[in-house]
Amino acid sequence: MARPKDAAVRVQLIEQAARMLRDREPITLRSVVGGTGASTMAVYTHFGGMDGLWRALRQEGFTRLAARLAQVRDTTDPVQDLAALVVAYVQNALEHPDLYRVMFDATVELEDLPAADAALELLVQAARRGVQAGRLDATVVPLELATQSWAVGHGIVSLVATGPLPRTALEYGEPMLAALFAGAGDDLEAARRSVSRPWRALRQPS
Repeated sequence: MARPKDAAVRVQLIEQAARMLRDREPITLRSVVGGTGASTMAVYTHFGGMDGLWRALRQEGFTRLAARLAQVRDTTDPVQDLAALVVAYVQNALEHPDLYRVMFDATVELEDLPAADAALELLVQAARRGVQAGRLDATVVPLELATQSWAVGHGIVSLVATGPLPRTALEYGEPMLAALFAGAGDDLEAARRSVSRPWRALRQPS
């Protein structure tokens, strides 16, 4: 008889694997259950094996990202909202650098691709509102601007969260994002103000 699945055990194993990634520990079937009280069979019960655990680990990264982005509330300034989503993306990467590494490992399939796409869709909606509000040029393709905005955040935080640069390097992303929005039709000074408001959160000491 198959053992019933325990959601708490599943989360515990994902957290354990994430911690081991952070600490650069080798992850094996036995090591991932060490200290959890679960048996090696739990990896098969919940994930179908180690490959499934890696898929779940990658998916967890996108799940937490989507949850973080969903906390960003719309304001009357859609350009600021788009910048705030980029800031939330950066903050999520800084808080979960271990999961952040796995999220973009294309050798591992995602369990739920639409759930991962939902994170990008929030940026697309903000970009679309920017066009509708007249802040951005009518020719702007929301998906393209959303992807470019994501790329700015991803590029700078990858050099900080998992790379060689100090946290202070995050400040470089602010003028890059403002320039991107200005290139999409926004007034440069207005873009700078809109980006600066949410970016303050990244200038605070960690």
